[in-house]
Amino acid sequence: MIFTIPSLPYAYHALEPFIDERTMTLHHTKHHQAYVDNLNKATVATTIAALQGEEVVVLEELVKKIAAYHTVVRNNAGGHFNHSFFWGSLKSNATQLPQPGLLEALTQTFGSFEVFKNKFTEVAMACFGSGWAWLSVAHKDGQLMITSTANQDNPLMDCLPAAAQGFPILGLDLWEHAYYLHYQNRRLDYITAFWHSVHWELIEDRFRNQQLYLVV
Repeated sequence: MIFTIPSLPYAYHALEPFIDERTMTLHHTKHHQAYVDNLNKATVATTIAALQGEEVVVLEELVKKIAAYHTVVRNNAGGHFNHSFFWGSLKSNATQLPQPGLLEALTQTFGSFEVFKNKFTEVAMACFGSGWAWLSVAHKDGQLMITSTANQDNPLMDCLPAAAQGFPILGLDLWEHAYYLHYQNRRLDYITAFWHSVHWELIEDRFRNQQLYLVV
């Protein structure tokens, strides 16, 4: 299996003014590309190299069983997966509310959509250093949960504590390369801007169908 970087489903400037064109260009063509290149280098002498099938399926299964592999595979498979997931979570001219099914579930779990946004923002702000914030369906009880992960980990990974594992439906990149060119050290401004670009229709599909819909 040779992993490849996916094309974005929109132009690099499409998320302006919330996520700027220069950041998107560098984020996709340099940072994401580096994860793909390093993943291919790391897997060349492993059983992963012999895997056949659709790339998104192989990548998902690899991430789910990542505990069996060296840290360099974990970091770069996570980086490739997380970014392929993240790109699909964004769109231009996004609606500002989730679709009815997810909105109802968020309200039942957190009290209201605004309370959910505030809690997600709190978790994202509290994430120390580089990592991700996630909304997932927890494996342990099927309930929605907000978590953060370090580096390029994600809730699908079997190396995480059981309570932190789940099916991700929304993720936010908190590495400085995702926002520093435009927002500098103002992470809160970046998180606030993120809410204007969430592809809620696709997030609803992930929630309902338990499919990841990675960008390919």
